[in-house]
Amino acid sequence: MCDQDHSEKDLLQLEAQGKITRRQFGAMLGAGVVMMLPQVQNPVMVTESEVTVKTPDGTADCYFVHPATGTAPGILVWPDIFGLRPAFRQMGKRLAESGYSVLVVNPFYRAQKAPTAAQGAATPIQGLLPLMNGFVANTTLQMTDAKAYIAWLDQQASVAKNRKIGTQGYCMGGPIALRTASVVPDRVGAAASFHGAALAGTAADSPNVLAAKTKAQFLIAIAENDDMQRPTEKTVLKDTLGASAEIEVYTGAQHGWCPPDSGVYNQPLAEKAWTRLLALYGKALA
Repeated sequence: MCDQDHSEKDLLQLEAQGKITRRQFGAMLGAGVVMMLPQVQNPVMVTESEVTVKTPDGTADCYFVHPATGTAPGILVWPDIFGLRPAFRQMGKRLAESGYSVLVVNPFYRAQKAPTAAQGAATPIQGLLPLMNGFVANTTLQMTDAKAYIAWLDQQASVAKNRKIGTQGYCMGGPIALRTASVVPDRVGAAASFHGAALAGTAADSPNVLAAKTKAQFLIAIAENDDMQRPTEKTVLKDTLGASAEIEVYTGAQHGWCPPDSGVYNQPLAEKAWTRLLALYGKALA
């Protein structure tokens, strides 16, 4: 696969330079620190910090990064099953360097502070399923958290109050991002899903049904193998979201291709998705 070829090339180059062993490379990839994202062109200086956000159920540990001066549109990031970790801090910082005030959350704060996946995206999924299932199955918790996070962003001096907020999610975070748009429709102007799971349904709380009731704009980036498993989902999404959504199947992408610590990270296609995300925010949050 493309991601494996890319990782192997990185490893061979580092080994040849005497900078790393194969075992070290595997450990670092699991921690999300080897696959560095491309640099932002003309990045702005940013300020980053670990923060806590009060919710109706407790205190969530999160990562907040924003331009060092002025105000910028707020962005709420929902990670995948592997949670808040170095890879998502890296992604959040890159987004902030592009001119946004970014909050990356620990969706599992009720059970455990981050890191909730000790080896990053290399952590065996089976042990993480109880964490994920407990949150994904409860849409009420997702919505109360979304309200709390958006309210927290609006309390920050670095967040522009006269511009809409964006939200994005990966895997399990995809449908949560769509629900976030519905629960705070007056503030959320854009929502993006990358290799999202269970985005479409007919129930009243289905992500697509809720999102269709908003005025937000959407980006739905679907992995090729997800499309093979759920071939009708893109059509249902198009029918419910209509012209407000850019929906695309990324040919060659495997589920999980965007985070740089993923075992199926595909940099060219991740960069394509990144470009479309910036286009969405540039249009919807202007």
